Amino acid sequence: MPRAIWSGAISFGLVSVPVKLYSAVNRKTVRFHQLHGADGVRIQQKRVCPADGEEVAYEDIVKGYEIAPDRYVVIEPGELEALDPERTHTIEIEDFVALADIDPIYYDHPYYLVPAAGGAKPYRLLLDAMRESERVAIAKVVIRSKEQLVALRPIGDVLGMATMVFADEIVPADGLDELPGDEVSTTAKELAIARQLVDSLAGDFDPSSYRDTYREQVLELIERKAAGEPIVVQPPKEEAPKEVPDLMSALQASLEQVRGKAAPAPRRKPRKPAAAKPKKKAPAKAKKS
Repeated sequence: MPRAIWSGAISFGLVSVPVKLYSAVNRKTVRFHQLHGADGVRIQQKRVCPADGEEVAYEDIVKGYEIAPDRYVVIEPGELEALDPERTHTIEIEDFVALADIDPIYYDHPYYLVPAAGGAKPYRLLLDAMRESERVAIAKVVIRSKEQLVALRPIGDVLGMATMVFADEIVPADGLDELPGDEVSTTAKELAIARQLVDSLAGDFDPSSYRDTYREQVLELIERKAAGEPIVVQPPKEEAPKEVPDLMSALQASLEQVRGKAAPAPRRKPRKPAAAKPKKKAPAKAKKS
């Protein structure tokens, strides 16, 4: 059963909606521990001062920000606490925007918001109003002592909330050196075939049809080794460099391959049933005189 990780209220004008926050994802990462290869004992990590080689107690550690190589500004815990955002436990809605106006690059971690005690009706009101207006609420909230920019939107019958990154945290794409410039152009024919290829692969998004096959293979490997099965690792094959076909040939071949997979198998004509052979009549029995 999921546990709420935060509780507070959505501030919607003068309306307050009590809510509880739940994480919307459960990461399926395979986690490994570091072990000593000789005896299989788990490795312990200790905080050691490189100057004297002595272990440092946690209470003797301070935070420092490096301003130059080996030069730090030490910040006391009380100084950071004085800067902590006020913990109001309120999701302050600042704007309502169109969903299409938000580039997905700004989204970070998804959550669910459910109504707390006494919040069912205002929660439903906000959910229905946002659904009808097709708007997303942009808000700010303090979670774990950090002010977060968030987006609220209806997901079926629940309000979803996604933390967002701020604009100055996005790396601008125009600074990438490998992007093609004006000297690279495509022909109308190339574009037409590329569009046909895109249309041939188009379909509805079904998230259940995609699986983390690498994770499944790792778990299968762990199960086999735990059961004592010997694992034989094959050396990687050296692949010969492939010849790069010209763009038009590659597009045409890709399109023919996709169309070949999509084409239904030819239906066989049903065979006509064989005509029934006439049954031989049994010979008549001779009458006794």
